[in-house]
Amino acid sequence: MQLEELRGAYDAVFSLGQNCTPAIQMEKNGLRPFAGVLDWMMSDTLADVNRLLRGRFSGFMEFPNLVVTGKGQFNYMVKDTAFNVISVHDFPQSRNTPSNLATYPEFKVKMDRRIQRFLEKAAAARRVLFVRMLGTKEEVTELNEILGQLVSYEYRLIIINYSPASELLEVDWQLPNVCALEMPYADIWNYRSDPHWSRIFQGIELSAE
Repeated sequence: MQLEELRGAYDAVFSLGQNCTPAIQMEKNGLRPFAGVLDWMMSDTLADVNRLLRGRFSGFMEFPNLVVTGKGQFNYMVKDTAFNVISVHDFPQSRNTPSNLATYPEFKVKMDRRIQRFLEKAAAARRVLFVRMLGTKEEVTELNEILGQLVSYEYRLIIINYSPASELLEVDWQLPNVCALEMPYADIWNYRSDPHWSRIFQGIELSAE
């Protein structure tokens, strides 16, 4: 599937992660009216995300599976060891310690709300767009099958992998519903990626309420 085939209106747009970039760029391009489950998470392996989606997020971020793996400028990095997903922005150092995640109850309420919304939108929306950074063709093939079970109507999936190329490239994986892209690695984490994302989201909009 080519970029041109993605154009049009969608009832919902969700990031399937790898890092925060898809959610940030969705917001920049007016495509993030609500938060998704994986927006502010690190999920380096798509196979783990596939397990998470196949099980409808059952057991995700349950307290016994959480460990503090480090800290950023303001927040602790908290890993769900069952799914190898790391929360990056949810546990402020001002209110938590490595041995006492005091804000976990409110975090879990927030996550449960986002999970419920994700599943409801997937089941009810007439047209849904998913955006994921990093995934092999084999992993994406599995993801495509899982989304086909989660989504009741029409969906599209954008997959973006890093590349040594100097421009955004379309890759023909010949998978239904899937637009595979390669983005220059040098542009991933800075403002130089903005034109690439603008091109990706050109002609894509949210459906009117």
